[in-house]
Amino acid sequence: MAKIRVLLTDDHTLFRQGLRTLLSAEPDLEVAGEAGNASDAVSLARQVHPDVVLMDIGMAGMSSFEATRVIRKERPETRVVFLSMYDDEDYLAECVDMGASGYILKEGPADQLVTAIREVHRGGSYLSPRLLTRLVDGFRMQGRGPARQPRFGTLTKRELEILKMLAEGRSVKEIATSFELSVKTVEAHKFNLMRKLDIHNKAQLVQYAIQKKVIRLPETVFA
Repeated sequence: MAKIRVLLTDDHTLFRQGLRTLLSAEPDLEVAGEAGNASDAVSLARQVHPDVVLMDIGMAGMSSFEATRVIRKERPETRVVFLSMYDDEDYLAECVDMGASGYILKEGPADQLVTAIREVHRGGSYLSPRLLTRLVDGFRMQGRGPARQPRFGTLTKRELEILKMLAEGRSVKEIATSFELSVKTVEAHKFNLMRKLDIHNKAQLVQYAIQKKVIRLPETVFA
C-alpha cells in the first residue's frame, strides 16, 4: 500500500524537524520534502508531487494563501492543511477560499494532525475541534436578537495604526518594518481588527477607514 506523501512547510527548522519525527513514526505516512517558505513550497510541490501539504499560515515573502492557490491550481489532487496559532474565523475563511482542506491549531495534540492528514487524503476536510466548536456556537447565535454592530472603540492603539497604514495601501511587510515587528505579529493585528469590525476584504477596510476619518480622501481640484 502506497504511503501518503507529505510536504512540510514552516519557517521554523526545529518545528519542521519535530513534524518529520512525528510523521515518520506513522507506517502510512512519508515526508516527501521540507520548505522554509511558501515560494519554496510551490517549487517543491512541482518536484515531489505530495499528496498533502502542511502549510504554516504566516511566513515572510510569498503568502501561504497564494501558495495554496497555486498548488491547488497546478495539482488539484494535492490537499493542503494549514497550521496556525490563531483560532480565527477570518483566517479559516481565507484558507477555504484558497482551496485548503484542513485547519489545525499548532497547540493541538499530535494525533489531531495525523488524523487530519489521513482525512483530507481520503477527500474529506478537517478542522481543529476548538475552532469547530466556535463556528457551531456562532451559527447557534445567529438570529438571536439584533446583529452585533462593528465596534470601532474596541480597537487597540496598534490596531488603529495598522488600520490606517493598510487603508493607505501599505503592505504587511512594510508595516512590520515600520514598527519593528514580525510579519506574523502584524498579520495577527490585521486579522484581529478585521474580525472586530466585521470587515472581510481590502475594499471594505478602506471604506471603513474613510467613514471613520482614519484616512481622508484628497480634495478634488476643479479647473
